[in-house]
Amino acid sequence: MSQTLCFLPGLLCDARVFSEQLRHFDGSSAIDGFGARTSLIDMARHVLESGPERMALLGHSMGARVALEVYRLAPERVDRLALVSTGVHSLQPGEADKRHALRDLGVAQGAGALVDQWLPPMLSPPHRDDPAIMAPLRAMCIESGVAVYAAQITALIDRPEVETLLPTITCPVLVAVGSEDVWSPPAQHAAIAEAIPHATLTVVPGAGHMLPVEQPDALNAAIAAWLAQPTRH
Repeated sequence: MSQTLCFLPGLLCDARVFSEQLRHFDGSSAIDGFGARTSLIDMARHVLESGPERMALLGHSMGARVALEVYRLAPERVDRLALVSTGVHSLQPGEADKRHALRDLGVAQGAGALVDQWLPPMLSPPHRDDPAIMAPLRAMCIESGVAVYAAQITALIDRPEVETLLPTITCPVLVAVGSEDVWSPPAQHAAIAEAIPHATLTVVPGAGHMLPVEQPDALNAAIAAWLAQPTRH
């Protein structure tokens, strides 16, 4: 049975964050955001219900955590896995308070205020001032809105433990990160790749956390190499 390349977006994002990947890879698809779901497991079930039967699954940021839950629920449907700009650690001290503070800012002042504080640090410094990159990202995140942010941070705060899952993954895995990602830095991804058998680490120069948008050609090259690897189960 053939596999379909399927992209899973992160917090406040939808399929637009993968525009360059969807154009580049014929027949690929993307989950168009996770809406107001408040559980990573519910998001994973949505992928299994609406996604292709056999998947080469790429998740970005929160979407990578969802991809891991898809693998946990139905490993036989995941032929290969890509974890991009993400983490696998449990809830960190102060993390919930910071996420709730942004939620409260959005409730008080609107989605624009929330996004204008949250989004710029997600990009490498040169891209923060590039309207061709920032304007579409900002519009997408504002369109998602405060209620979606509140729901999705609940899913992230209540996330399942995943570190013990990593050594059990038997399919080819790509772990990719931007060199300028301060939210999920390269060292964090190196540890993820080391924990997973058959994982390949790619660090893309000049990109922050929004790697699919900031350096799409480099990410597409890494995806193509990953897709060319033989499958394992």
